[in-house]
Amino acid sequence: MSQKQYTVVVCDHIHEAGLKMLEADENINFIMAADVDKKELVEKIIPTADVAITRSSTDVDANFIKYAKNMKAIVRAGVGVDNVDIAGCSKEGIIVMNVPTANTIAAVELTMAHMLSCMRMFPYSHDHLKNQRIWKREKWYGHEMKGKKLGVIGFGNIGSRVAKRAAAFEMDIIAYDPYIHPSKVTDLNMTYTKEFKDILSCDIITIHTPKNQETIGIIDEKEFAQMKDGVVVINCARGGLYNEEALFNNLKSGKIRFAGIDVFNKEPATDHPLLDLDNIVVSPHLGANTYESQFNIGTQAAENAIEAAKGIAYLHAMNLPIDESKIPIFVKPFLEMGQKIGFLESQINKSQIIAIKVSGHGEISEYVDSLATFVAVGAMSENSGDTINYVNADFVAKEKGIKIESEALGESSVFKNLITIKLTTAEGSTSISATIFDDGVKRIVAIDGFDIEVALKGDMILFKNNDVPGVIGNIGSTLANHSVNISDFSLARNTKAQALAVILVDGIVKESALSDLKKLEACISVNYARL
Repeated sequence: MSQKQYTVVVCDHIHEAGLKMLEADENINFIMAADVDKKELVEKIIPTADVAITRSSTDVDANFIKYAKNMKAIVRAGVGVDNVDIAGCSKEGIIVMNVPTANTIAAVELTMAHMLSCMRMFPYSHDHLKNQRIWKREKWYGHEMKGKKLGVIGFGNIGSRVAKRAAAFEMDIIAYDPYIHPSKVTDLNMTYTKEFKDILSCDIITIHTPKNQETIGIIDEKEFAQMKDGVVVINCARGGLYNEEALFNNLKSGKIRFAGIDVFNKEPATDHPLLDLDNIVVSPHLGANTYESQFNIGTQAAENAIEAAKGIAYLHAMNLPIDESKIPIFVKPFLEMGQKIGFLESQINKSQIIAIKVSGHGEISEYVDSLATFVAVGAMSENSGDTINYVNADFVAKEKGIKIESEALGESSVFKNLITIKLTTAEGSTSISATIFDDGVKRIVAIDGFDIEVALKGDMILFKNNDVPGVIGNIGSTLANHSVNISDFSLARNTKAQALAVILVDGIVKESALSDLKKLEACISVNYARL
């Protein structure tokens, strides 16, 4: 009896070791199409594929998906999935996977190379001697790393390894990451801080966070102003984490002595103003550019493709295909809503997550375990970036010490179906209940004991206050002073003489506006979230 064959198409070049793995598997019909014209690839070859391996040269867009009639999965050989239409793939039941840990060491060592280059100006002294043929030792006095204070923003897979290597240089390490347990830092004899200002006082600052709403421009003019004169800054993570205009200004003024930059907001960055400065070391996004990293990426991508083709596993899946023939039509919108609420609560309650509890009333209670997975992905996505998905959510939660609970309850006295999600962090807990009405509208119906009806969308301010006269007017005038337009205002009261206002606004609310809201006399707390 002949064995079943699965077709795997390699759309872009990967390491030869990965190709040999595909060739060696007798169940895999391997097509190497990296040098095939993209139009021919999409229209002639992709329709035959069970799995495709892609990199940045092949866009998995609407046209690609249209021809991917038989495709089970797409493996993005790398971390980023910017060129993959994940939503479009999900609609067609195509699983999207990446290989997020394959280039870890390469990124770590590149960070150290930039750090050393900034401290000793190696690229400039090299150019002086090698290209200009000038021997002038007295021009190149640098600084030692020993005894310097290193601030690490983001203590995940890469940031923690950078810190360990810096410790070998006898540096003092301070780490800022509100989404991890402090012991992950302190067990390494390093200092954990909850205060971002502690990072800004360091001699060298390196950033290793995902790129999301919270981290874009996390270091701007205000933060640069608080740094010590002569600071060194490093970014080998994502472009845009430092505000590039502010970075340029502070390098030019000498506030920043040196910067090591591998990533830019827009790439390729061949005409970037930063390249005109003589106190910056740059590289063209080389975080994954080592032979070892390319070997890891190629072999992991091939292994993932083989397992996906055979239906064995979908490691690092970025989406979750739902067989809608096996679940009632009403379930999927609740799963999507649960993920969105998890994301919302992680913004309201920004701290290390300790526990996630998901409760279901009515028919949705039969699917509460699946719902808990979606909620966990939403709650952890802010601090896990591309590494969190539906397949590994439970594992990542366990690794982070997060307890996930689900409970199926009876019928709700008010709603046909109701979900309640409680997120507990080191700073407290937030509980949100929500439902979907017959018209398909997703609505929050309770927040922390306040019965309140709010649409689950847009930019949202949550203002909790003592229930006294004049608060609504003060909120309105404060936001007006900051040119913030209110699109919806919902208010609820409890038995403790407290009130909660949920204010939907048009556009981004600046920190100065939130700060002025917190100064209002009746204010208990102010939180801001973006959906």
